[in-house]
Amino acid sequence: MTAMVRPEPEPITWWKAEPRRLERDQAEITARFSALVWNSDGAGTWTGVLPRWPFDRPEPPNLSAWVGEQGLRLTVAYNQAYPMVEPSLQPLDPVPLPQEWTQTRWHVNGDGTLCLLREHAWWTGRDSLIDLLLKAAGWRLEYALMKHGVIQEMSHCGIVSDNRHDHLFSQPPPAVGETDTAPATGQADTGPKAEAPC
Repeated sequence: MTAMVRPEPEPITWWKAEPRRLERDQAEITARFSALVWNSDGAGTWTGVLPRWPFDRPEPPNLSAWVGEQGLRLTVAYNQAYPMVEPSLQPLDPVPLPQEWTQTRWHVNGDGTLCLLREHAWWTGRDSLIDLLLKAAGWRLEYALMKHGVIQEMSHCGIVSDNRHDHLFSQPPPAVGETDTAPATGQADTGPKAEAPC
């Protein structure tokens, strides 16, 4: 007697299991970050450039001198456990140096992706991907402040909800080499010191 061979079930992508969630993400991202492009390979990605200041409050006057005309270029990579597990956000420009990975003050994970949640439990599966993208846009700004030595660590909640670094972008950035380890004269962080609530 010949044993019956059952065909292996075909794996399904997360968006076939959660079509309404994909529809929601596409609607939100297209409306808020239209420069990101969807790619359905694997578990799916978004790639593109974020606005340099996508926040509700006014943009500081010298921001372009710090970061140029565009914001962070990145790839948002889903995994098949989405939406229960948050996607990873990989910065493509600027790219943090390997020695900056795993250091809490740079907010970069050991694989070079951005560390945007203080705890994984903060992601409930119902959250909007827009919140992570806003944090990533803020990470790019704080990265510029870190690279110029104007701040020594990134804020806990990020620029999206913490305006205490905004005033630093009102002045031009210090010259290269002027503040490798400490704020330069006139560039010291003299703004509010208290962390804003996340």
